[in-house]
Amino acid sequence: MAQQTASETASKKVTNGKTDAPAKKSASSQTGQVQSLVKALRLMRLLADNPAGMSLKAVSATTGMPASTTHRLFSTLQQEGFVRFDRELMHWSVGVQAFSVGYAFLQDRDLVRVAKSHMVALMESSGETANLSILDGSNIVYLAQVASRQMMRAMSTPGQRVPLHCTAAGKAIIACLPSKTKEQILGRLHYVPMTSHTIEDRGTLMQHLGQVLLNGYAKDDEEHALGLRCLAAPIFDENGSAVAAISISGPLARMGDAELESQAQSVLAAARAVTRDYGGHWPSQIGPAA
Repeated sequence: MAQQTASETASKKVTNGKTDAPAKKSASSQTGQVQSLVKALRLMRLLADNPAGMSLKAVSATTGMPASTTHRLFSTLQQEGFVRFDRELMHWSVGVQAFSVGYAFLQDRDLVRVAKSHMVALMESSGETANLSILDGSNIVYLAQVASRQMMRAMSTPGQRVPLHCTAAGKAIIACLPSKTKEQILGRLHYVPMTSHTIEDRGTLMQHLGQVLLNGYAKDDEEHALGLRCLAAPIFDENGSAVAAISISGPLARMGDAELESQAQSVLAAARAVTRDYGGHWPSQIGPAA
């Protein structure tokens, strides 16, 4: 009986020894599947950036993937409806199933929820109050705020409206709007002076808006309230349209000229991050290359 048990044990060891190799093969297979998934997602992103479609040769050349690998991945994605093939043009493009998945995301996204963690991080890194704003006519409206931990800090109330021409957030958004929309808003704008630093004419405002396009962010240098400075950068949706702005506000004593540049880069990075997590697209002509 003992010999039989020993034999069975030995047999089990041998059996287990034989199954070790397939287990490793399975792990290797899983790694290969993950790599294939990553490659397939790269192809989807490439097609999304080229809505007119691309030939297999062009896709292969852009990604560096062999044409055979690219075709195999496209065939699988086509079976699931994520890509489609135009036999006349010999082009691959995004399929309807990709739209269905993207639309589900659009229905579920909430700008405040998406931006909140980035606002907290921005407040922590800068030490200043972080705000999220949208444009409403010729005003900006504050949607959310993460207050600074400092005793002396800038405060605003969600729902509060401020004329766009004296705010960094307002300038950040309107600078990135289509020309026709921008002209309509500027045509209705009243340059009410809030302080001695407030912009009071269209020419000066246009110069500021030009700087936003160049730098990717806007400044409010005591234009809304004396002793208060603000930096803001736009947030874009999936169409590359400016829909909001993220900003920081603080006293001149802490936001001096020496600190502005590094703080501006932090605001710009936060705006890019919110845009990404919101499913947006940052236009290449806005600010420096990422």
